[in-house]
Amino acid sequence: MNTGPEIIGTSKSMQKIFSLMNIVSESNCTVLIEGESGVGKEIISRAIHNNSLRKDRPLVIQNCSGLNENLLDSELFGHVKGSFSGAFRDKEGLFEAANTGTFFLDEIAEMSPLLQVKLLRVLQEGTFTRVGATRPQKVDVRIIASTNKKLEELISVGKFREDLYYRLNVMKIEIPPLRKRKEDIPDLIKYFIHRIVKAHNRTEKTISDSALNMLLEYNWPGNVRELEKELERLVLMSGNHDIITEDLISTRIWEAIRITQTKRAKNEGKLQEAIIALEKEMITEALIKNMWNKTRAAKDLGISRVCLIGKIYSYKLERFRNSSELSEEMEPTEIREMIPELDLI
Repeated sequence: MNTGPEIIGTSKSMQKIFSLMNIVSESNCTVLIEGESGVGKEIISRAIHNNSLRKDRPLVIQNCSGLNENLLDSELFGHVKGSFSGAFRDKEGLFEAANTGTFFLDEIAEMSPLLQVKLLRVLQEGTFTRVGATRPQKVDVRIIASTNKKLEELISVGKFREDLYYRLNVMKIEIPPLRKRKEDIPDLIKYFIHRIVKAHNRTEKTISDSALNMLLEYNWPGNVRELEKELERLVLMSGNHDIITEDLISTRIWEAIRITQTKRAKNEGKLQEAIIALEKEMITEALIKNMWNKTRAAKDLGISRVCLIGKIYSYKLERFRNSSELSEEMEPTEIREMIPELDLI
């Protein structure tokens, strides 16, 4: 199967998805794609369509969460002239536009109960009715739906029709979050950096081992989309340098890693590691607050200046010594943005 360059993954979970994509691409069955926001559900749907018997026919995409019920009804099924205020002419809906092709309905869980009934009729009978019309129309559409929610849970609280769920769930593809397939991150990084440097007319870049280790440690709540945007930022921030280093990585990532590792040390009962993590954090905060004035920082910490200097050397904080670009008017958060390596782990 030709998945295209955007679908990357050598992990077992992604190989399983590729196998399922092969199966569904050879049929006209309805497909339900589940996964968190940013995992690439739309990309998967495009690949299925592009490898199916309908590849030369239309692929129509609609996000069900972007419009209210009335607008989405008109957008999906069309309307007839005079059916409501502003309906000055007949309008073809997206189901008509997708006839003989594929319709990707993104965020299907956001569809209202009324529209769920109309979609169920399309799946059961292959017919729909324009808003304001009296006669149904036939349509031949292959439906791929996606959601970032668990539809079974919505069914249990009456927010999603059970009969529609079973019609959609002929073949389910569950895309794992990036944190559960971190072995795919190095290949994703190479792909995105190559694409981003071309888009921004930059020279090819690589990422340092320490920066890579940080990106592997982070849990990526925004999944592949967040990784792509972070890499675009890193490419731009690196300027003319060929290597992307860890000091350019966003502060939120440094902070998240520090918090994660501190919690891990506490949960595992490793007292020494927890003490070290806390000490690094307190020294860092004191240095930021006092603009690297060791005497004032040591006083705030309640230790001698000599002891503080030793700890700065021990924790490799000496890179912060070059503070010529800092001013005493700056807030600590601004300094963190300039020098993210201070969010130590």
